[in-house]
Amino acid sequence: MFAEFKKFIMRGNVLDLAIGVIIGAAFGKIVTSLVNDVLMPVIGLAAVKMDFSNLFISLNGKAYDTIAAAKADKAPTLNYGLFINTVIEFLIIAFVIFLIVKQVNRFMPAPPAPAPAPATKDCPQCCTAIPVAAKRCPACTSTL
Repeated sequence: MFAEFKKFIMRGNVLDLAIGVIIGAAFGKIVTSLVNDVLMPVIGLAAVKMDFSNLFISLNGKAYDTIAAAKADKAPTLNYGLFINTVIEFLIIAFVIFLIVKQVNRFMPAPPAPAPAPATKDCPQCCTAIPVAAKRCPACTSTL
């Protein structure tokens, strides 16, 4: 069983997937930092200095200035601002991956065109080239 597992792991697809997951996790950290540290402050400034990460609704009826204050009081909160940040982060990640895949595909060679189907075939009786759709050979009149 160990040998079979080793064979499975050593296949190229599994290794490629593992490398993709590791690089994706590292790339996710970069994009998270880009969103939280670069883009969200700019978007918040454009939206009248609004900080999305601090938008929430306290579900116990009390008013809190920050999420941290509500969490310190163990109040249940609906953190829709953090959800907005996560959605924006996802959209940016999806867009960046789209751009990367588009550029990689641009540099990849085009797949070869499929070979055209043969227009003729050989008659099994006289070996004369005849159209593929023919039902009878014009040279020897044998039925195909």
